[in-house]
Amino acid sequence: MHRLIENARTENRSLLETEAKELLLEYGLPVPAFKLIKNEDEVEEIGELIGYPLVMKIVSPDIIHKSEAGGVKVGIKDGQSAKKAYRDIISSAQGYDDKAHIYGIITYRMCPASTEVIIGMLKDPHFGPVIMFGLGGIFVEVLKDVSFRILPITEIDAKEMIGEIKGYPILKGVRGEPPKDIAAIREVLIKLSALVMENPEIQEIDLNPILVYENRLQIVDARIIL
Repeated sequence: MHRLIENARTENRSLLETEAKELLLEYGLPVPAFKLIKNEDEVEEIGELIGYPLVMKIVSPDIIHKSEAGGVKVGIKDGQSAKKAYRDIISSAQGYDDKAHIYGIITYRMCPASTEVIIGMLKDPHFGPVIMFGLGGIFVEVLKDVSFRILPITEIDAKEMIGEIKGYPILKGVRGEPPKDIAAIREVLIKLSALVMENPEIQEIDLNPILVYENRLQIVDARIIL
């Protein structure tokens, strides 16, 4: 059993966002450089190290809906703003759930806007692990434009999954928009397949949003449930 999963199971919880991203990194999946801040004094130093603007989010297994709890701040432009954001996030989270176990605040540089995709995995009671791919944002919420495969998948499966969605032309580039890095999406699907097959304790994965650029992508948010 992977050490991150073993630690989480010992504490009877799912992976924290920091742990989920660390696991993704171990499988070669791209996430923005991040740090877990545990006190206000670290904020300015981390901000200078990572670079502004920052995203700051509460890390707690007891707070699932971070925005609802006031646990998310984005577009933070300097050290003083980052310190204030730290204090505000901790205060809001404690007010939302005074019994919540707070591990700290995950901090990373805000990614430029681009085309969003979503990749997820669920354990089906009949078919086992099933992987899902689709365009993110309103496309997945309103249009339900997604494709599915039973794991494990091959390169051919990954290629077909991407091409099956109705929004595929958006990834290819439309109305003067440059084409996105479809090969990078394929690579994420293949590597995530390997991660799931090698860690059967994982029950659910939600990578949303994934920002796809012309020659790379970034997994901005990651949730892994055991």
